[in-house]
Amino acid sequence: MCVKSKPLYDALPFLEHIDRDRQEQFENYFQSAPLWLLDAFQIEELPKGEIFIREGDVADTIFFIGKGIIEATDYRVYGTPYDFMQFDRVYAFGGMEFLMDLEYYMTTLHTVTDCTVVRLPREKFEKWLYSDIRALKQESKLVSEYLLKESRNSRLFLFLEGADRLALLLVERYEKYNKQGLLHVKGNRQNLADETGLCLKSVSRGVKKFQEENLITKEGNQIFINREQYEGLKKIVSQKIDLG
Repeated sequence: MCVKSKPLYDALPFLEHIDRDRQEQFENYFQSAPLWLLDAFQIEELPKGEIFIREGDVADTIFFIGKGIIEATDYRVYGTPYDFMQFDRVYAFGGMEFLMDLEYYMTTLHTVTDCTVVRLPREKFEKWLYSDIRALKQESKLVSEYLLKESRNSRLFLFLEGADRLALLLVERYEKYNKQGLLHVKGNRQNLADETGLCLKSVSRGVKKFQEENLITKEGNQIFINREQYEGLKKIVSQKIDLG
């Protein structure tokens, strides 16, 4: 476990007011960051629903999410927005473009909730990674893990249809976002449709099926999943694919 760094907390005072898990993510990520890098941080508050990275824009800034959740959107398929990944952890958005020597952002990112964002000029980020092999290796590992997960999920979805595809999404969300064994499924059915590639009708059928089988709990429009329900959903998916 990393020890709290006073220079880091001085540069990012909001760290004192977020959960310990995300504090540790920042501490680990910037474990070897020099003072000149911390001095280059800019903190910005973004409201819910704001696009702060657009695909095709010059990738001259690196972003880190201090508080809140953001989502990636792809507009390339017939101009229809497709929300394919939510992030609520510490990643360097713009870091992939740096590693791949890309001049422009490759995706669009917007806030799902109100967010506290840390901005860092790309030239400062590059200078740090070029001079710090630990930081460069760490960033390469995070980007590789993300790309591997995306390609793996794409392959898995090829073999799943309807409710099974929805079950996989709920299993993955539970594993990433449950709090003390309970997951609150954020977003509406359109969000679930966007993430699974299913139509709204298929999502509604899947939700109804899982509710009738006590694999999810509905309170109004809210969906919750406990540990026992997660195990049931995971069993459904495991009958079709090897989750590893």
